Amino acid sequence: MAAVCPFRSPASTAGHITTVKQAQEVVRPNIDWFPSYKVYKDRVERLAALYPNRPTTLPAGWPSQVNAERTWSGSDFASENDYIVHLSADDITEIEGALAHFKGLKGDLGPDDVNPRTFPLPSLGTRLTDLANVIHNGRGFVVLRGLNPDKYSNYDNILVYLGVTSYIAETRGLQDFDGRMLLHIQQVVADVKKHGSMPNSPYVARAQPFHTDLCDVLSLYALDVAAYGGESFLASSAKIYNEIARTRPDVIHVLAADDWPFDEFWEGQYHTRPLLYNFTSSSSSPPSGNTPNPDPVSTSNAGAGPGFQFSRRPLTGSHFSPHHPAVPSMSELQAEALDMVYFLAKEHAVEITLRKGDVQIFNNFAMLHARSSFGDDADHRRHMLRLWLRNDALRWTAAAAGSTALERISYEIYGNNEYRRNAIWDIDRSPPELRVKHRRASCA
Repeated sequence: MAAVCPFRSPASTAGHITTVKQAQEVVRPNIDWFPSYKVYKDRVERLAALYPNRPTTLPAGWPSQVNAERTWSGSDFASENDYIVHLSADDITEIEGALAHFKGLKGDLGPDDVNPRTFPLPSLGTRLTDLANVIHNGRGFVVLRGLNPDKYSNYDNILVYLGVTSYIAETRGLQDFDGRMLLHIQQVVADVKKHGSMPNSPYVARAQPFHTDLCDVLSLYALDVAAYGGESFLASSAKIYNEIARTRPDVIHVLAADDWPFDEFWEGQYHTRPLLYNFTSSSSSPPSGNTPNPDPVSTSNAGAGPGFQFSRRPLTGSHFSPHHPAVPSMSELQAEALDMVYFLAKEHAVEITLRKGDVQIFNNFAMLHARSSFGDDADHRRHMLRLWLRNDALRWTAAAAGSTALERISYEIYGNNEYRRNAIWDIDRSPPELRVKHRRASCA
């Protein structure tokens, strides 16, 4: 979801954030939050004529191709069983036993205290730990199927969710400036203007274009699904990178440059950073600075490699979240690159229809994700619990250009800061109305 810190205090301008005070209008490219393919193709043709001598080689240190299990196209999966892990009756019994164990512990324990020690899964836990490697060094995502959320109270559903995911990624991240550790993603208000503002995408039924969130690992637990729509789409960042590196190496230069203007949606503040990063894995030896890959022909899964960190809204603005008039515009070359990533993601995505009780977990740096629009009815109301997670032993980190911005975001989500020390767990309610309207508190 957003590529800006969602819980920065309004007074904070630290960390390469610039405040624009002038009020002149900025001329922007013709580019929308949901892009037009015709506009994109017209731009490609126009820029090809204007810039015939663009780079024909990749930037130093970037691989020509990513040869890893996380490099896939949606058509590579024969069926959903290629990525779904089915929980057996014995698994569910073990989960419910762990829930009873946690609730029987002495002391004033709450969601923050759920971990593999307080939520013991002696058999299933080993398999869940193995899935952490799938997410970080394998195909990048899994779906756990077999839970029945109707069996549990709202509080117990959260405890079960935290307990299961703690074996895959034990550290949880803050998701807004109020200190929320868990978000209820559902249609809260109508998608209409009210009091001069529009609600944010996670809390209405509109579709969301391909983007990343701010976390390392993203998880959704489907307490309920929509009457229709709401499909999840995942696209391999490595596949997108390979296509661009093979056909348009000049675009890699554009995506990896640190001059992309991200609107903070607060009094004209913005920051600049790349969209594309050359990640290293904590489980492998990182390269030093901008030193070229020892094997520049390819990169293996152990070295993590290229991945994206951005969402379109801070770059393009939208009908519900317009730019401050003086925040700098992206260039025409950047607009071309941004839409190229989108349409390649759309081409190679896998469509996942989540069922009630499913838990989806994926590497946010290795995937772009999107959502179709949906509709609820009296018997089906889409309701996802979202966690931002990190596996400290397997985490990916950004090297070289742009890493400072990601380190700032990382600290504000996972660091020992004032918001984390006052963590909030919303057990059975949606965000307050103010947060629904607050553009800085949303990602897509």
